[in-house]
Amino acid sequence: MLYHLIDGLQLTFPGSGVFGYISFRAGMSLIISLMISLWWGKGIIHLLQRKQVGETVRDLGLHGQVEKQGTPTMGGLIIIAATIVPTLLFARLDNVYI
Repeated sequence: MLYHLIDGLQLTFPGSGVFGYISFRAGMSLIISLMISLWWGKGIIHLLQRKQVGETVRDLGLHGQVEKQGTPTMGGLIIIAATIVPTLLFARLDNVYI
């Protein structure tokens, strides 16, 4: 999305053409992905613990099994958000390869 928005601003703001380079957009996607996972991750885990969305453990007699009780099971939400948000921000949506 940002690629299409900033593409029209190249004449007004010099240096905004850097968004045309795939390496710059990949680096920015990496940074945004890392920030999302670090900043939102802790909050999402606390929210899931408050909502009591956690691992239920059956007593099978396995060692270390009790420690998993209450572990949030929807941590994949953090991974999905950290993948989709930078993709929508920095990918060229009109190009199937990027």
